[in-house]
Amino acid sequence: MKNKERRPGAKPFPGAKAKGSGETRPATAKPYASKGRDERQARPPRRDAEAPKPKPQPQSPDTTAEPARALTVRTGDRPTERVPLILESTGAGDFHLIDSGDGLKLEQYGPYRIVRPEAQALWPKALPSHVWDKADAVFTGDTDEDGMGRWRFQREALGETWPLSLLGVDFHGRFTAFRHVGVFPEQIAHWSWMKQKIEAADRPLKVLNLFGYTGVASLVAAAAGAEVTHVDASKKAIGWARENQSLSRLDKAPIRWICEDAMKFILREERRGHRYDIILTDPPKFGRGPNGEVWQLFDHLPLMLDICRELLAPKAVGLVLTAYSIRASFYSIHELMRETMRGKGGLVESGELVIREAGLDGKTPGRALSTSLFSRWVPK
Repeated sequence: MKNKERRPGAKPFPGAKAKGSGETRPATAKPYASKGRDERQARPPRRDAEAPKPKPQPQSPDTTAEPARALTVRTGDRPTERVPLILESTGAGDFHLIDSGDGLKLEQYGPYRIVRPEAQALWPKALPSHVWDKADAVFTGDTDEDGMGRWRFQREALGETWPLSLLGVDFHGRFTAFRHVGVFPEQIAHWSWMKQKIEAADRPLKVLNLFGYTGVASLVAAAAGAEVTHVDASKKAIGWARENQSLSRLDKAPIRWICEDAMKFILREERRGHRYDIILTDPPKFGRGPNGEVWQLFDHLPLMLDICRELLAPKAVGLVLTAYSIRASFYSIHELMRETMRGKGGLVESGELVIREAGLDGKTPGRALSTSLFSRWVPK
C-alpha cells in the first residue's frame, strides 16, 4: 500500500540551533519518522514493510518540545565534483545477479536461486525459460513497488532463513513478505570502499550507520576494525542484526545497536558533540514513526545531511548517501550534497549504483541493472 497522506497530529522533532559557519533560517522540515527498513515503504524493489504498521493513535500537542533545529545556510566554496560516477557490482561472496528481463530478476543467494519483480528490467531475458523455471523461490502476489505478497517454492518448501556470506561476514537470508531477503547487494560497492578505508587507516575509525537494517554494513565495518554505531528504528531489524553479529563471530566487536529514529539520534549526537569518521545514511522515501512522526525524503533530507555534516570528525573519511525510488536525477542529491558541504573542501562524487549480470557461473558479464542513486563526499 502507498501512504500519501500525513498522519493527523504528527509530532515535530526536537532539536537545537545549528552549529558551524553561516547564517541560519527557520527550519522548514516537516514532522518526520525514520523507520527501520523492514517497516518502511516505497523502495522498489526493496524497502518495504515486513510487519503491519501500528494503527494511528490520537496525538496531543507537545508543548515541551525544544525549538526546531534550524537548517544552516552554508558559505564558502562548494567542493569539487565528479559526475556521473557509476559504481558497479558484479556480486560478492554468496550473491550474484544471474539474469534479468521482462520485469523480473533471477538472483543467486547462496544455495538458492530466487526470482523477484524488477520494474527496471525492461529488456527481454537472456537465458532460456527452463533456467528461470528451475528457481527455488519466486516472489508472487502484489507486484506494486510497496505491495505485499508471498513466496512460491518451486520444488520443496524452504526454511524461513538460510546462511549467507558477503565480504567476509556471515548473516541470515530471510524470505520476507515484502520480497526482501535481508541484504541489498547493490551496496557492495559502498561497503567495499568503506572496508578498504578502514583497513588502510592508522587508527580505529568510528562509523555511523543510519537506517542500518539487518547490520551487514555494520558487520563489514566492525570486521575491518572500526568502532560502529548502528541505528535503526525497527526492533525487528535490530534483533536480526544481532543474530547476524553472532553468526559472524563478532560478538565482542565494538558495535552499539541503537533502536531509535535516526533523526532524533543524530540531533542528540550533535548536542553531545560526538563525531564520526564515516557516516552511511540510507533513508527511505517515506516512513512513519511510533509516535506519529512522519518522514518525507524531499522534506527532511536537507536537514538530515546538515546534521550529518556536523557529526563528521575533523579527519573524516566520507559521508555516503543512497536514495531509492525517487522521481529525481542523481543531480538532485549531488547538488544538495555540494551545498551542504560548502566550505568543507573535498570532493563530491555522485551517480548510480548498478549490478552487472554475471550468468549462471557468476563470471559471465551481461547487462547492467540500475538500482539506486547515490552521492558521496570525501576529503581530498
